Amino acid sequence: MIPPDAFASHTLSRHPEGERVQRILAAAIRSAEAGAAVRRFLRRESDSLFVDGREYPLDETRRVRVLGLGKASPAMTLPLADLLPDRATRGLLIPKATPVHAPDGFDLQPGGHPVPSEASLRAGQKARGLVRGLDENDLLICLISGGGSALMTLPHAGVSLPDLRALTSDLLACGARVDEVNILRRHLDSLKGGGLARLASPARVVSLILSDVVGNPLEAVASGPTAPDPSTREDARRVLEKYGLAEKVPAPILEALETNPETPKPGDALFERVQNVIVGSNARAAESACSQARSEGFHPVWLGDDWQGEARDVGRELSRILKSASEPRPFCLVSGGETTVAVRGRGRGGRNQELALAAVRELAGRRDLLLVSLATDGEDGVTDAAGAVVSGETLARGLDLGLVPESFLAENDSYSYFSALDDLLKPGPTGTNVNDLMFCFGL
Repeated sequence: MIPPDAFASHTLSRHPEGERVQRILAAAIRSAEAGAAVRRFLRRESDSLFVDGREYPLDETRRVRVLGLGKASPAMTLPLADLLPDRATRGLLIPKATPVHAPDGFDLQPGGHPVPSEASLRAGQKARGLVRGLDENDLLICLISGGGSALMTLPHAGVSLPDLRALTSDLLACGARVDEVNILRRHLDSLKGGGLARLASPARVVSLILSDVVGNPLEAVASGPTAPDPSTREDARRVLEKYGLAEKVPAPILEALETNPETPKPGDALFERVQNVIVGSNARAAESACSQARSEGFHPVWLGDDWQGEARDVGRELSRILKSASEPRPFCLVSGGETTVAVRGRGRGGRNQELALAAVRELAGRRDLLLVSLATDGEDGVTDAAGAVVSGETLARGLDLGLVPESFLAENDSYSYFSALDDLLKPGPTGTNVNDLMFCFGL
């Protein structure tokens, strides 16, 4: 469990309301803890496993297979292992490449992230081996969380891993939204867009899903390995055209988008034996943050979980909302979503740090205001920070050190800016992943 002081920074450690703010941040992460989220939807009664009220008689089940996929999969797997100690359960755990402990009977195969790697390909091959040959008397339980799209891959025939890596890198560099990237992934990868469920058929399939995607569409989390896919190959081609990549991607990718079979769609009989359950989301974490804010004496306001677009634009917009807010003080405006960063420079950072950096000049001189932007998995971009804190004094402190925020924005170097001010948030990996949360405080 992440303690409040894990969110210490120069500003929060010295601000009179800093401890209360840290408790609000910790409450949001605590509520999204992956193991607890799964546990709320599972129960065991004698020889039956109940998933969100639906019964699965274990005495009528020949084999139980478990696939844990995503950044939060280690924590998600533990409650299930605790409920099935008497079953000869075989499983595969595909987390991000960090030291984790796999339950007995589980194979451990970390994958690559945010771009699929050779390890991701091995994970995909092992996942195929885990589910291949299952029949109608078997049960496959999947524990799915964010990051799974890159951590596990099994490209369609003709599409190479280097092709897929290059496409993913190009899309991310263009600032493509995660849902757009995943449309292409679903049509180029045999395990995505319902592909895993199709491979496991006719077995019964249960997926417990910790959502890191705006709006919680089932097909978007880890690219929906057990979910119907409403998108088409034509939609995938349109994403390439939107970002000017149609003429740049390797020829095998364009060929695959012309010749591959369509992904299974909503209404397909395949999904009559599939149960997909959202166990945790951005909105649920925000609800807990608002509850904690209320207990701390703040007036909480929920601004929604659908904040998307360029991180710097969202940072400026939230700053304007914060400055003009008329709520009773002290107040806490909570919003969620996932922004993007179109990479223009060679700096280091992440979308939450860039969002915060764009707010620095907007909030200058307003000592009564604070803004915090936070990745709930504890990892913002390819950095060791989850996000950053901005106050009305941040600009002046930076200028005293010769730091001009616009110069760092031009280089996408938000990490260096906030590192120099000791205002990065570094709670470490949280074991969960429900997108980003932004907090605006009026004090």
